Amino acid sequence: MKDYLLNIEERMEKTIVALKNELITIRAGRAHPGLLERIMVEYYGASTPLNQISNISCPDARSMVIQPWDKTAIKAIEKAILVSDLGLNPSNDGSIIRLVIPPLTEQRRKDLTKMVDRKGEEAKIALRNIRRDANDEARRMEKEKMFSEDEMHLAFDECQKVTDRFVKEVDEVIELKNKDIMEV
Repeated sequence: MKDYLLNIEERMEKTIVALKNELITIRAGRAHPGLLERIMVEYYGASTPLNQISNISCPDARSMVIQPWDKTAIKAIEKAILVSDLGLNPSNDGSIIRLVIPPLTEQRRKDLTKMVDRKGEEAKIALRNIRRDANDEARRMEKEKMFSEDEMHLAFDECQKVTDRFVKEVDEVIELKNKDIMEV
């Protein structure tokens, strides 16, 4: 029973980590290297993550500096940033690229909170799917006489408690991100 619950918690924890990693890439009006985490650059014929071909820093809350290790990659990096959904305009001086993070409009903030809410709902669906799989596993174990009927029902109850705890954690993460986005 203990292994059964540990497996559920481990899978649900991975869902929370994935949600947090996804939310990092949604900009909240402040510069953060995580904003560029998903940007892929066409570099020598291969699609390469931006953070693997450059150094990304934030000198202040409204700007970012990208310093490519190979100066010939500047044009490719600029192109990748322009085609991304971040809505940022890069400017370069031949050796570094500067990104100025404009303040978010009220409408853009509302759109971003909707996106965050959607990501939260997707995480909750993933948690419920894990619960369903765990309950199916408990039923299978009961049929194979590895669990008694009482143990199966106890497993259902424990699984629901774990699910409720993680759903609450998703709500807290989403609320925190929305608060961060709406902060002017």
